[in-house]
This record gives sequence, C-alpha cells and structure tokens, in this order.
Amino acid sequence: MTKGTFVRRDVLEMMAAAGATGLPAVGTLWPGAADAAGAPAYNPAARFDLAISEVELRRNSAGRMLMARIYQPKGPGPFPTVLDLHGGAWNRKDRLAEEPMDRALASSGLLVVAVDMTIAPEAPYPACVQDANYAVRWLKVNAATWNGDGSKIGVYASSSGGHVAELLAMRPRDPRYNSIPLAAAPEVDATVAYVAMRSPVSNTFARYENAERRRNESMMKNNKVFFNPWETIHESNPQEILDREEKVTLVAFLIMQGGLDDNVLPEVQEKFAKAYKAAGGDCDYRLFENSVHEWVAEPGPQTDKAVEVAKEFIARQLKA
Repeated sequence: MTKGTFVRRDVLEMMAAAGATGLPAVGTLWPGAADAAGAPAYNPAARFDLAISEVELRRNSAGRMLMARIYQPKGPGPFPTVLDLHGGAWNRKDRLAEEPMDRALASSGLLVVAVDMTIAPEAPYPACVQDANYAVRWLKVNAATWNGDGSKIGVYASSSGGHVAELLAMRPRDPRYNSIPLAAAPEVDATVAYVAMRSPVSNTFARYENAERRRNESMMKNNKVFFNPWETIHESNPQEILDREEKVTLVAFLIMQGGLDDNVLPEVQEKFAKAYKAAGGDCDYRLFENSVHEWVAEPGPQTDKAVEVAKEFIARQLKA
C-alpha cells in the first residue's frame, strides 16, 4: 500500500473511534493532523480568551466519577494539547489544584485538560498512574472535540503528579498502567511527547526518608497509604528505575525546582536530572531560588517566571 493509503486508513479508523466515544468529532485526529490542516505555530507570547467546561472522564473503582476540566482557547486552532496531572501527596487534591497555571498555559494557545485521579484512600499505587495512562489515550482520541491537536500530547504535572507523569512517560506501554480499556480506540497508546513539571517526586524513597527526618507524620502516612504493599515505593521510584537501568522511554523533561523546598529536596532532584541525562534523556533542570515546594500557588515574580519557562519549554518541544 502507498503512504496515502495508510493515511486514509488511519483517518477513517481514528474518526470512527472518535464517533464511538459519543463526543462530536471535530476536525481530524491522525498523527500530523495539525500540520495537514495548516494549524498556526504555537507562540508563547500569544493571548487568547478561554472557554472552560467540564466532562466526565471515567468512574473509578471507588465509585467516584473522575472529571476532566477543559481550558479551551477561543480561536481557529487546532491547538497543541496538554494534560495536567495534579499533586496532593497521592492522597488529596483534584483537577482544580493547578488552575492558575492551567489558565496561564491555555491563554497562550494551548488546549489544557486537567483531570481528576484516584487518590490513595480510594486505591493505592498504581491506580492513579492507570488513570493518567487512560487520560492520555482518551485525550488523543477526543482532543479535536475542543479544537485541540491530539497527535502530540504533552503533560504538565506537579509534586506527586510529577511522579505519576514520570512513570507515565517512562513506561507508556506498561501492562500494569494501561490496564483500563478504551473501547473507542483500543489500539491507541499512552506515549507522550514531553513532560513539564513543578517539584516532581522523582525519588519516592528519598522523599519518605526526608519526611522521617522531619518527623512529618502526615507525609509518612500518605506514603504508607499509597505504597501498599510497601515495596512498591522502590518498584515505582523513578530514580531507582534509572539506577536499575530498566529499559524505559525517554522523552524531554522540564523540572522546575524550588531552592527552599523542604518537601522535595533540591539535591535529590538534581541527582535525578543528572541520572536522566546520563541515561540519554533530555532534562531541562531549573532551580528557582528563594522558592518553596508550591511557590506557583502564589502570584509573584517567580511564579511568572515559572509560567514563562514552561511555555518556552513547550514551544521548543512543539518545534522539535
């Protein structure tokens, strides 16, 4: 078959998959769709008004309906698509956790979709990673519904959401993570193009040891609820995954780390960034001086800087 035959077949398959979701199929969904449609290049300095909506993602094993919050730029598009994975020490928070950052990114011309994930009291690891894996596949199929380009999904994540994002990116086809079927498109995988993160938990065991040193009982409890059985704190540790030289997928990472973070220590984060580079990955590590763990939650120069760094990183990946 010719290349054109393959393209036509892919178009028909993906359009059929979109229709099976029950969501309207807007535009085309095959890889390279944005280029074929003549989509404008992403400009981090652009400004768009937003349309914000919410849709159901899936019902988790605890019976809670996980929701997706859509930040859609008002413009011709299609827009590059970013999935936001929230933090909360694996035990709390939801899709609203990073709303200021989500709005800032979307306003520059990105379709940002923030999703709920299963929290540890509902189900331990790897439930939230399964949610994230499902969300990537779901978004690849449905991004066009909100004028997004589903061919190159990026991720923005924070804190424990960064841990989820690292596992998602490094192990996109892990059978433990992609175990939730997407009936509309069973062949779509969960590979992502890049991951931008604020204060990710890149070394789970080091973070637990830090909580022990600080006698942070709530953080210690959060770890024990999530990593159950306990040995999963090592199996799912991104730093140890690299140390064990496991075969992983290496996509571009942006790590924004607070210099005053006593939750995720800068020296631990720097070690991970160096290990990721040594393994052959692209890791842009940025230290934000005089910034604590969740500095982007408060307006200020360092928060503004984080927004600009994230947008510039995304722009570089979209040009790659």
